[in-house]
Amino acid sequence: MAVYRFRVAFEDYDDVVREIDIKSNQTFEDFHRAIHQAIGYKCEYPSSFYVSNDQWIKGEEITFMPNQRRIDRGIVLMEKVKLSSRIDDPHQKFYYTFNFDRPFDFHIELLKIILDETPGTTYPAVVRSNGEAPKQFGNVFNPTILPPASEDFDFLNEMEFNAEDAEEGFSEVVDSDDEIEADEHHEGGEEEEDEFGNEFSDNEGFEDESQHQHDDY
Repeated sequence: MAVYRFRVAFEDYDDVVREIDIKSNQTFEDFHRAIHQAIGYKCEYPSSFYVSNDQWIKGEEITFMPNQRRIDRGIVLMEKVKLSSRIDDPHQKFYYTFNFDRPFDFHIELLKIILDETPGTTYPAVVRSNGEAPKQFGNVFNPTILPPASEDFDFLNEMEFNAEDAEEGFSEVVDSDDEIEADEHHEGGEEEEDEFGNEFSDNEGFEDESQHQHDDY
């Protein structure tokens, strides 16, 4: 029985690589589970392989735990498809997306075809492992955890707040208010002066008239 050796690499983490040997008559679901055993992930999440060309353009989809939309489209299940049925190139490529809700994407390439199994080996088998895989859910935001104080939004800094500018602005406001108050006081004083002036003016007239009457006597 022929054995396929695949290179499995994260699309976004080129230094994390696994090489896996798997028998040609094993299924894509066997391969799916082998990948996650090799990187330490739980594999029970909706995922798909895509038959790809050299530019990693997605072709036929082969799926695991499909949603209703994929079922309605008749996407073939991993458990029903043997690897040998989708190998048309000695360097066949598959684009693989694991867990559609919080996806990781992989580039998978056939490195070579081994004609005979290695005695005593259980397949699939990891034959090379480089790099530590990212945590399966390490990039998920938890809204119950508040950010540290250093990350709090600083309104004054964000607005490029300048204390000197603020003082100048405050001084201008105060000066302006003082001027308005002074003007009001000045105008009020004139009114008061006019009011008293008129009053005094009437008294003076009264005194002149009294003096004239006294002279007549």
